[in-house]
Amino acid sequence: MQSLFFNMKLKLVILSTLLGLYIQQTIIAQNTNAINWLSFSQLEDSLAIKPKKVFINFYADWCVYCKKKDKVAFKDKSVISKLNKDYYAVKMNAETTDTITFGNETFINKEIGKKRNPTHQIPLLLASRKNIPFSLPATVILNEQFIISERFFEYLDSEKLLDLLSRK
Repeated sequence: MQSLFFNMKLKLVILSTLLGLYIQQTIIAQNTNAINWLSFSQLEDSLAIKPKKVFINFYADWCVYCKKKDKVAFKDKSVISKLNKDYYAVKMNAETTDTITFGNETFINKEIGKKRNPTHQIPLLLASRKNIPFSLPATVILNEQFIISERFFEYLDSEKLLDLLSRK
């Protein structure tokens, strides 16, 4: 009787271990199949712990090229791997109505009710060009000191995106 109880207990332990390993592998697989997008508050916390380059993707729901970038470039395994390994990645709807606090400052969308496609303060600050209206898609890359190193205002396919992510 004691041997039967021991065998059942052993089988239960083995089954539990296998289930745990399966769940762990599933979580790891999911992390490598998707970009680990952060919010600005998560970014601030992460930067405080470990400085790292920052990749910011500004988009809008109506932007066709933004949707194409989601379906193509951001599904590429090499792009996902590079972003997750070497960058903090932030994805922000440029027309959000959210109030965002970052670096002890509060940012809002001051254009609500004034423009058809109101743009939030953060994309206007980080992705504006002199004498050129804000446009999408907009990508901003910041170095480890949180200083803008590059900005792009075009659709970036997987190849172009991987190339720019691989620059030093």
